[in-house]
Amino acid sequence: MQMEDRQVGTVLVVKPVEQALDAYAATGFRERMAALIQSGSRQIVLDMGAVQFLDSTGLGAIVSSLKRLEGEGVMVICNAGEMVMDVFRLTRMDRVFPIVRTLDEALVVAKDPSRRAA
Repeated sequence: MQMEDRQVGTVLVVKPVEQALDAYAATGFRERMAALIQSGSRQIVLDMGAVQFLDSTGLGAIVSSLKRLEGEGVMVICNAGEMVMDVFRLTRMDRVFPIVRTLDEALVVAKDPSRRAA
């Protein structure tokens, strides 16, 4: 899976650039996120703006990435389209991840998780 990542202050912004985060793309996503977390990233924003399709395997890869933080970090979801949001809501993962509309909001929440918005 192709992804862009960039550092914004203390926050790592990760943006999948493919339209689907599905069984085909999940392994690459999981491996890249594991490497980023292993390198020390603990405040992560996942910008889902380009992702139009998310299946259970893709969602599992996102959850796996959150688990790798081992409670010592935050992963904020932003720019999720309606289809992607439906998956988060149906699985109740919208209660696990802070989800906000914009990248700017996500950066604020990632820096201060107590300002969590859903």
